[in-house]
Amino acid sequence: MRHATPVATTVGLVAGYALDALLGDPRRGHPVAGFGRAASALERRLYRPDRAAGAAYTAAAIGVPVLLGAAATAATRHRPVARAVLVAAATWTVLGGRTLRHEATVMGRALRGGDLPAARQRLGHLCGRDPSALDEPELARATVESVAENTSDAVVAPLLWGAVAGLPGLLGYRAANTLDAMVGHRSARYARFGTPAARLDDLLNLVPARVTGLLTIAVAPVANGDRERAWRVWRRDRNDHPSPNAGQCEAAMAGALGVRLGGRNVYFGRSEVRPYLGDGPRPEARHLKRAATISGAVGLAALGLAAAYPLTVGRLVGAAGRRVRGASRGTGR
Repeated sequence: MRHATPVATTVGLVAGYALDALLGDPRRGHPVAGFGRAASALERRLYRPDRAAGAAYTAAAIGVPVLLGAAATAATRHRPVARAVLVAAATWTVLGGRTLRHEATVMGRALRGGDLPAARQRLGHLCGRDPSALDEPELARATVESVAENTSDAVVAPLLWGAVAGLPGLLGYRAANTLDAMVGHRSARYARFGTPAARLDDLLNLVPARVTGLLTIAVAPVANGDRERAWRVWRRDRNDHPSPNAGQCEAAMAGALGVRLGGRNVYFGRSEVRPYLGDGPRPEARHLKRAATISGAVGLAALGLAAAYPLTVGRLVGAAGRRVRGASRGTGR
């Protein structure tokens, strides 16, 4: 029965990924939306314009899902079928790969048809930029950048954290990433209160973002991309981005597609100028399908890594931990 737990985790991750690929996000009663409403209510109670309040808010909002995941893990310790079902449900809930690719496809269709009003309206499904004055290349750039970054945030990172930490990892990561989207951005209200959530999200994505960049390079040929160019651009430009993680994904995608990302981003009430990533022309509508294809291939590759981890490295780590605990009990410590 001891070996059933890693198998259950692997089966659950694969099944959850398949559910996301087939069905996409749940249409009604999405748990992430419910978490967002609860987090908003908690914010109203705890908000103060300082980091200490933000840290308390972050710990409380993320701690509850982690504890729920830990309790479910303990309850299914000797019930591998139940564990697999719970991991599958959680994985389906936290993944967003199908939705991400769908949004890129819809945006590409609008741009190819010359329907800028529809494309501008659709951009809000992908990012928080002000689309009112964006032309086709800028809408395409925003989409490519969002696909690149969210391939890590909505696919690779949840899978890796699920592989390493099971249910608490899946639920805790999605809670942290959602909280960052809610309060982690730069604004007068969240400049200090949102900092703990933003820093935690950065920390949790350090490894997944770099894995995403490397996988993007590896799978570039599936969308007629140049693997050597992607590697060169990634190595040269990945640390130029103000985010410690987004640049890893965006630089690799820019190189894989042969386009230039970065430039001036206008949000509602503020603007940012970011360094250029890549050497090619600005993206066009035709690049969006290729970006979605690369995102899907990266997701499959990440699933392979995540599915293998509990049966290999995870099992070795667990065995080592049990030996250490046994030795400690034997010495009376």
